Amino acid sequence: MAQAYDLVKDRRVYSIEADRTVLEAARFMMEHHIGALPVLRNGELVGIFSERDVMNRVVALGRMPGTTKISEVMTANPKYVSVQDSVEDCLFLMREFGFRHLLIMDGKELKGLISLRDILMRYLAQKEGDSRRMAV
Repeated sequence: MAQAYDLVKDRRVYSIEADRTVLEAARFMMEHHIGALPVLRNGELVGIFSERDVMNRVVALGRMPGTTKISEVMTANPKYVSVQDSVEDCLFLMREFGFRHLLIMDGKELKGLISLRDILMRYLAQKEGDSRRMAV
């Protein structure tokens, strides 16, 4: 299988600062049609914030999205893969830890974010291509 970074290298990497509110993050994710955001503090990665975090750590607990800071409800010190790691490496971590989003790093530099959906869409496209080749 391909390197994980190959699936997302042409995509812009969106992120949010740790001191922003959950409401700001939710609106930003909705505007850009994304399900998770890397969280930065002074340009360095400190966490990841996802739709699941909104539901489990904010809504279900009755917290106020307009006043709750991302840093209070994010997943701190997130796991990640390097730009050289394979899609299989991503799938292993996603399955092992129950993630649907995984950061891609090159040293300390954030290079991308890959989702389970990205991997599924790549797999389906490959299967479709295989089927077309076999039909010819």
